[in-house]
Amino acid sequence: MSLLLSLLLGSFLVHFLTLVPFINLLYKFKLQRQKQQTKDAFNLPTPIFDELNKFKVGTPVGAGLLLIVITTIQFFLTFPLLYYFWIPIFSIYPNIASEVKILIFTFISFGFVGLYDDIKKVFVGNGRDNFFGLRLNHKLILELVLSTVVAFWLFSELKIQIIHIPFLGVVNLGLLYIPFAAFVLTSFANAYNITDGLDGLAAGVLMIALSSFWVISRAILDTPLSLFIAIWLGGLIAFLYFNIFPARIFLGDVGALSFGATFAVIGLLMGKTFSLLVIGGLFVAEVTSSFVQLVSKRYFARKMMKAAPIHLWLQERGWQESTVVFRSWIVSLVLAIFGLWIAFLS
Repeated sequence: MSLLLSLLLGSFLVHFLTLVPFINLLYKFKLQRQKQQTKDAFNLPTPIFDELNKFKVGTPVGAGLLLIVITTIQFFLTFPLLYYFWIPIFSIYPNIASEVKILIFTFISFGFVGLYDDIKKVFVGNGRDNFFGLRLNHKLILELVLSTVVAFWLFSELKIQIIHIPFLGVVNLGLLYIPFAAFVLTSFANAYNITDGLDGLAAGVLMIALSSFWVISRAILDTPLSLFIAIWLGGLIAFLYFNIFPARIFLGDVGALSFGATFAVIGLLMGKTFSLLVIGGLFVAEVTSSFVQLVSKRYFARKMMKAAPIHLWLQERGWQESTVVFRSWIVSLVLAIFGLWIAFLS
């Protein structure tokens, strides 16, 4: 455990020291949040979102790129040290290389999709089609392709095809595990992206949720996951220092899509799908509220709420941004404890 804590602190220090010059670099290249007129998946305007977030124009965007690069480098540099000091590496899978490949591929590939979206938002703005960033259907296609690749590897290389439902038992999905896992990955990638709308909200919730997964990874003796989560947590804590209200830097879609999908794949790799839904329950609530709102607007010509997702609705009702964030952290902490309890029942 001392090694993991050392890695977390080391990761925090490296990220913290590099974030300030990285922020200055983003200013230099004008990678900043643009004035926007956003539209939802059905090309309908979202004036409440634009009004509540207009003061954030000009804040640098793209911290996710730095976190992905540094976390990945530190993760791979750790393995030679383990071999050098004769520290044993354990995994719940006989093929450790495949486990690491799936983890890092998810982390990086979804980041590329988000990076393209960020660049389009910054340098193209609303564009000729008056749409801010990638259209949802284009983004979903890319995400589904990547999710299906990852799901196929989980099934074919790691032989994962079952899910455990507490109090009910094990369900063998067989080949259906591939579309199931792809759906989970895509859903959480977008859920994190949707949640990442307030300063410190998504990063704080993820920090709490990942801490729960860290406990589980230690309990099941999976060294690659324990190492990766420790290093990732160090970077998240450093980022959160600069992201709390008023944020000096935003994660960007490069980080949001990557972090959401990677959070999901860690849950799938640990075989704790049900706990994933509970520990990440706030992400689930955010994406569900947005989906319900979209369907209601499109097919019933009315809004279920004045604004969606939930954090935007609370803001519209008069809650201060910091109040929404801090109370969301508390809710996430309760869900994380509950999810841990469920995980250790299995």
